[in-house]
Amino acid sequence: MKIVLRADVDHVGQKGDVVDVADGYARNFLVPRGLALQATAGIQKQADAMRRGRDARDRHAREAAQAIADQLAPTIRVEARAGEGGRLFGSITSTDIAAAVKAQLGVDVDRRDIALDEPLKELGAFELVVKLHRDVSATLRVEVVSS
Repeated sequence: MKIVLRADVDHVGQKGDVVDVADGYARNFLVPRGLALQATAGIQKQADAMRRGRDARDRHAREAAQAIADQLAPTIRVEARAGEGGRLFGSITSTDIAAAVKAQLGVDVDRRDIALDEPLKELGAFELVVKLHRDVSATLRVEVVSS
């Protein structure tokens, strides 16, 4: 059955896409929950309008993410108490890094966008990837120094 998606559905498509799915999946799951409509000539026009709106929002979000990525060029300094050998008393988390970016550059970065597998536990310079958008990521240089 051909349907037009009214919302993003995992493993099926995005809002405004015309997709072909099993009849039962459409009748019993997608349509009753308001996630899709059966594709007709009038609905096709609505789908085109939804797609244009989605593309415009995505383009705006990508441009905003690129502007933020351009501002993340300088090195961020994070101070922490350290013992002998450069080991920190505690650790530096993505929340700490996001707060340092806000304080030093005035740029809001969500802590979940910072790719940090483990908290930083020693002094030194680190390069972290910040995923700002599906198509835009930036490299953030963080220098952990002793206070």
